[in-house]
Amino acid sequence: MYRAPIEDIRFALEEIAVMDGLKTTGAFPELSSDLTAAILEEAGKFANDELAPLNRPGDLAGCKLEDGVVTTPPGIREAYAKFVEGGWQGLQFPAEHGGMGLPRALGAAVMETLQSANMAFSLGPMLTFGTIEALIAKGSDEQKAMYLPKLMTGEWSATMQLTEPQAGSDVGALRTKAEPNGDGSWSISGQKIYITWGEHDCAENIIHCVLARTPDGQPGTKGISLFLIPKILVNEAGSLGERNSIRAIGLEHKMGIHGSPTCVMEMTNAKGWLIGEEFGGMAAMFIMMNAARLAVGVQGVGIAERAYQQALAYAMDRKQGRAPGADGEPPHAIIHHPDVRNMLTTMKAKIEAARAVCYCCAVAADEAEYEEDEEDRAYAKRREELLTPISKAWSTDIGVEVSSLGIQVHGGMGFIEETGAAQHYRDARIAPIYEGTNGIQAIDLVGRKLSMAGGAPLAELLEDIRQTVEDCSTSSNPELPKLARRLGPAADALEAAAKWLIEPGRDRSDMLAGATAFQQLAGEVTGGWLLCVGAVSAQRFLKMGEGDPAFAHGKITLARHFAETVLSQAPTALSGIQCGAGLLADDTALGA
Repeated sequence: MYRAPIEDIRFALEEIAVMDGLKTTGAFPELSSDLTAAILEEAGKFANDELAPLNRPGDLAGCKLEDGVVTTPPGIREAYAKFVEGGWQGLQFPAEHGGMGLPRALGAAVMETLQSANMAFSLGPMLTFGTIEALIAKGSDEQKAMYLPKLMTGEWSATMQLTEPQAGSDVGALRTKAEPNGDGSWSISGQKIYITWGEHDCAENIIHCVLARTPDGQPGTKGISLFLIPKILVNEAGSLGERNSIRAIGLEHKMGIHGSPTCVMEMTNAKGWLIGEEFGGMAAMFIMMNAARLAVGVQGVGIAERAYQQALAYAMDRKQGRAPGADGEPPHAIIHHPDVRNMLTTMKAKIEAARAVCYCCAVAADEAEYEEDEEDRAYAKRREELLTPISKAWSTDIGVEVSSLGIQVHGGMGFIEETGAAQHYRDARIAPIYEGTNGIQAIDLVGRKLSMAGGAPLAELLEDIRQTVEDCSTSSNPELPKLARRLGPAADALEAAAKWLIEPGRDRSDMLAGATAFQQLAGEVTGGWLLCVGAVSAQRFLKMGEGDPAFAHGKITLARHFAETVLSQAPTALSGIQCGAGLLADDTALGA
């Protein structure tokens, strides 16, 4: 049974990501610790009571397509109605557009609980977030007035339609065409695949954001435009009109997320409207994509948390063998076996590290938009840009790793579908692939983010890390200087790896060959640093006698475990990053 980890989430938001600092921007006058607690408690109840019980049945039932109509698993439609009733969709958007006017970071925390409880369900609202972002940034006043109110409530949902059979990550190869109708609208024809929640029975309308090429669009990405295509056309007065010619013609048969309808969509002269300027499709798409990348990182955290909670409960209940030091007669609960305990502690530490990375990215995004000082906004934007690929890639890799460890904790029972442990792994496995594969995130990180603004984003991050090294080194708690002894060399390794990758004259193939290994190192060092930030805060609580001492001790212990088992390995990652592409060029290794 899933229970939203409210205290862990609050600690990450308030003590590590320091979300309360956003109050100084003036953009969130209602923000307070009490409000945060109240919202998280309510989100937790919805996740625990409404969504979590539908997770396993939804996986078993799946979605059905008949005559162009998709039926979601039993209970999903009713749960979606309660999601709309709760006003959760618009929580993180400005009040002027119909949202609740709260920070993205708080929205990310709420979405973590929903993703943990039911990843398949939560994919629908997650895609709607991106369309709202795109319309706020690029939509016309008429589009905002017509579509945002219903999208904000969740009464209408939205999709992001990029991928085609011959155009996956290479969206410039798309073939979907848009022809002008002469009245400001366009006729769009083509086929898209892998469209999450492309058709369903939960919302009364679906607003599709579709990439297509206009007659004057040149080949490649520069000739692409973004179009808004409603499933049901909307009249000027805002009422629903006739059905548009965009339909689901197939449902993908997937490894996981069976409760989420992933559709093949076909358009035959579907009526749509430009979002933004003609040929500005990629710029508009990346507004949606960046929002989705952070959301997918949070999804990795969420599915990892769900897998951990199930593994922990199983380990406390399952009795087998004699565990050293355990009380009572054997067989003992397997949680007392050191190997099982090591797996569980590793799972918990990596979840908390990934959670902190994602929340810090979300806070940086809020600061980049709302800080009053221009230099402060620029600084925050650099931090957001750096952390986005790390949040997406490293956190989703953690989702897969932790859900795999969850199966291992269950032993043979984990490989049996009836326990549900395997579902978490199957669901988690898609996250490193979509919204830009993790390899693409690595290319973005080393190819663009490291050299951005003369290398300022990483230099600023390293400066913050080394300040935490100093804070730990001088702590009165004997455990914190031990953290510093691991974090300092790890930061040095990250800096050395980055310098090697972007050294003038570096062969691009060598750089790209080391990109994924560097991205993993960046995630581990950043996540380890943030656990150390949490440890410093926990020590302050202990010193002042505030809060639950066991909770604070737990944060320090998790940071120590991560430091000894993960950060300690950071210096050894350099050789893998620097080995270059030469060995990869030899086809004999592949048997090709």
